[in-house]
Amino acid sequence: MENDPHSDEEIKKILNFKKVAVIGMSKNSSKAAHYVPQYLSDNGYDITPVNPTVDEILGKKSYSSVSEIDDEIDIVDIFRPSDQVMSVIEEAIQKKPKVIWLQQGIHNPEAEELAKKAGIDVVFNRCMLAEHQRLVRKLI
Repeated sequence: MENDPHSDEEIKKILNFKKVAVIGMSKNSSKAAHYVPQYLSDNGYDITPVNPTVDEILGKKSYSSVSEIDDEIDIVDIFRPSDQVMSVIEEAIQKKPKVIWLQQGIHNPEAEELAKKAGIDVVFNRCMLAEHQRLVRKLI
């Protein structure tokens, strides 16, 4: 899988955005789709879970879809297989986030191009936790 082309400076700017909708967030604490958003929440991010199979994660209401969220969203963080990303991005575009972030191992060039054409920055094949630890935590 190719690497995301964002520079460290660009990723640092993205990590300054704090309102994050997590698509595919899990209740299972051993899964990355749980411990990554848990870490982000512990580090000052406002996490909104999106998982239609549960009512609540980390004490926060879980939404069935990103379109149900009333609040503005800075980052849509996606934990779904690459082949399921297109429909998620099509819906996320309607919320007009600043960034769509595809977690490590997730890449769908066609869907990413759709988001970019809508004026949304796209990060792919990167972990928000790893990037935060690498670029932000080391500064603390």
